[in-house]
Amino acid sequence: MLKWLKVLISIVVLAGLALTATIYGVLSLSLPMLDGRGYSDVLDAPTELSRDKLGHAVITAKSRADVAYVMGYAHGQDRFFQMDLLRRNAAGELSELFGEAALSLDKSMRFHQFRQRSEQIVAAMDVRDRTLLENYAKGVNEGRAQSGMTSFEYLLLGAEVKPWQPADSMLAIFSMYLDLQADTFERDKALIHLEALHGQDMVDFIIQPSTFQAALDGSKIDRPSVAIPDLPSDIKIAEYRNIKPIPIHGSNNWAVTGNLTATGSAMVSDDMHLGLDVPSVWYRVQLNYNNKAGEKVQVTGVSLPGVPAMVVGSNDHVAWGFTNGYLDTADWVELAEEDEIREESQTILLPDGQSHQYNLLVSQFGPVKLFNGKKYALQWVAHQPYAVNLNLLRFESAKSVENVLDVASNIGIPVQNLVVVDSKGSAAWQPTGALPSRVFPNDLAVVSARAEIELWQVNERNRPRVMNPENGKLWTANSRVMSELDHRRYGDGGYALGARAQHIRDRLLETQVFNEADFNALQLDNEAKFLKPWHKLLTDTLLTAQAKGQDHTEALVHLENWQGCACSDSVGYTLVKHFRSSVIDIVFASIEQQLQQEGETLSYLTRYFEPALWQLIEKQPESWRKGYDSWQALLEEAQDQSQQRLAKKYGSNMVNWQWGKVNTLMVQHPFSKQMPVLSRFLDMPTVPGFGDTFMPAVQSQGFGASQRFIAQPGHLHKAVMTVAGGQSGHPLSPYYRSGFEAYATGQLTPLLPGDIVHTIELLPSNGEQR
Repeated sequence: MLKWLKVLISIVVLAGLALTATIYGVLSLSLPMLDGRGYSDVLDAPTELSRDKLGHAVITAKSRADVAYVMGYAHGQDRFFQMDLLRRNAAGELSELFGEAALSLDKSMRFHQFRQRSEQIVAAMDVRDRTLLENYAKGVNEGRAQSGMTSFEYLLLGAEVKPWQPADSMLAIFSMYLDLQADTFERDKALIHLEALHGQDMVDFIIQPSTFQAALDGSKIDRPSVAIPDLPSDIKIAEYRNIKPIPIHGSNNWAVTGNLTATGSAMVSDDMHLGLDVPSVWYRVQLNYNNKAGEKVQVTGVSLPGVPAMVVGSNDHVAWGFTNGYLDTADWVELAEEDEIREESQTILLPDGQSHQYNLLVSQFGPVKLFNGKKYALQWVAHQPYAVNLNLLRFESAKSVENVLDVASNIGIPVQNLVVVDSKGSAAWQPTGALPSRVFPNDLAVVSARAEIELWQVNERNRPRVMNPENGKLWTANSRVMSELDHRRYGDGGYALGARAQHIRDRLLETQVFNEADFNALQLDNEAKFLKPWHKLLTDTLLTAQAKGQDHTEALVHLENWQGCACSDSVGYTLVKHFRSSVIDIVFASIEQQLQQEGETLSYLTRYFEPALWQLIEKQPESWRKGYDSWQALLEEAQDQSQQRLAKKYGSNMVNWQWGKVNTLMVQHPFSKQMPVLSRFLDMPTVPGFGDTFMPAVQSQGFGASQRFIAQPGHLHKAVMTVAGGQSGHPLSPYYRSGFEAYATGQLTPLLPGDIVHTIELLPSNGEQR
């Protein structure tokens, strides 16, 4: 018996090894070539694609058109599946890969008709830009096909690969619109429901301005004291639902002029906050080519796979970075009976030749939704022809801040806070990206008779800017940057609470001379300035409860030792953070319950809650404490609920509630999120939490700074570009996890590529320069 058991075990082990070897062999066949020679009929002259030990792609070509091809080749080799998801997400074509499970998402995307819009934009482009897209698409397809074996994602899905098309690059940009601006119209929809349920007074109360304001001109938005509306007494709360905040897809950036650096060059910092996935959203690249004037151009930074452009970077004359602008770029138009509506039908493909028909209502103002018992059309800047273009490429040849600002008003990307610096010492801020010329932004719906339909079709060219301020310092962090007067013109599209911007501003104002290390320290600053009042409130609540005979000794000890930061070993920080969340859940429970019945949520409005919360806590209105004898009892219940949730998830021992464990950074591959067994093979290593929401070091479990960039043009040997992941999407590539450890531990990774270790020559197909 023992002999047969040993034989059986041996067979199982050998079968497992054989299966592992087979999987490894199949995956190895799809690894891209890193050295050698290739040919293409779109190239005009010999080119090179080189890589350093991080996989940083270095592209050398004679022209920008040839650069586009090689850039596509590199993206196609390393990131094709990621790019495929971007285009399919925006176009509403994920069901063809994932089946009916993606049908609901595809329907929500088809509402925007981005495939059709992308094809129209490409058809209307000038020849030069269309050629760039065509060259890039050819490079993507030839780079992907070079390995000769379909990548593992398509093998697992049993799906065919569709070639990249020029319009797909527009879809990749539209996918960023969905990430960065969908909250804007969802915010307005929530406010429309809120007004219908509780009136304008409740809207004014919820979105009242806070004390957290950090505009560059120091202006404040003040309103007369907002009265606390009464809540209806007949609402019974079924359960307390966690009103989970929607992450602020945004970023930090700041800059100082040259008189505040030792070199005399201005310096910029930029860290863009996005969902963190495998592979990273960004791709490190350096472009070397001659521009139309025959001048040599070298620009280094990060690109978005799917688009032949440098997103953030420096050419050694200028350096630039972005944060999401959150200006008001969307309105819901309440349609009248006489407004014409037509129906359009679209086919959503499913696997195995199946399909689903999606019917869409369209008006002259935009696509139509039925909610709140009415028909509304969405006017959104992303639906306009000027929403997407390739004008960002013009930054690559700029030699001064003025050069960049000259083209910044006609860049076809989601509206961003551009901060740009140059080697001469200048620094400037200006909104860039698509921005409608309509002059009356709206938080609630606008009736169709007053909709500014013609002005929506024109990109706003006259924009506010700040250049070389007297104090030499600029900052943006997704809250209001512009003056109070300009704010009336451009509106609020879901601004972040200004606590993070204030934190950055105050740190900058404390210092008068800066270097790269100073900027990196600010990027990693996790002091809990915002939560200090909540720390005091929780401490006072527990002391009062303890005086009545309750035992909160352990929690009070952790609160006393909370360190005042989102530090990995702080239990006190976890207690304060979760206490605030529970207070929100209880205080706003009745409103959330009503909105849920309408298919809506307060989640899109949580960023506004702080002033209303403290007004309620200080005034203690009876109608808002729903079933509790006192506000002290409500606050005690909030801390009890928060501790129960923590105990349920992390165990009853408070030591296990350290912030680093509760907020562990988990950067995952899309497949492992659905199949956890793949996590060990596909995910980045887990990292203890080191930041949070209302501080420069933004980080949650799957969200945070997607890169960290610091540069002084003219001194790029000291510049930094740390990316939250490796270059390649292939799990067997040496570049799959390269750079992640430096990101996770706060190390400084150089912007410029290191010594070259691999090179592919890509030549015209006739072997000669044409």
